[in-house]
Amino acid sequence: MNDVLQQLAATLAQRKQADPESSYVASLHARGLNKILEKIGEEATEVVLAAKDAQNSPNPEAVVGEVADLWFHSMVMLSHLDIEVDQVLQCLAGRFGVSGIDEKAARES
Repeated sequence: MNDVLQQLAATLAQRKQADPESSYVASLHARGLNKILEKIGEEATEVVLAAKDAQNSPNPEAVVGEVADLWFHSMVMLSHLDIEVDQVLQCLAGRFGVSGIDEKAARES
């Protein structure tokens, strides 16, 4: 599974330097962080709407596709901020075996 994220991260790093006229990723970087964050907001809303729709008429493909879009744009943001996807994976791995309630309380203190 991590191989897919690593492969995507490598592709995003390459496309970050590409011509914005020929690369969607490069065009997002050229438009700046605010545009990337706007796309993340749009995709998050689409995830919520797809999940709500799936409750009444099960369509996992729509939810899966929207989550993929959200993850993609989140990874573009990480790339823009020069944050490695491994940092996020390590953060998630560090939460195994820790109660969600305890983990949240530790962040708040």
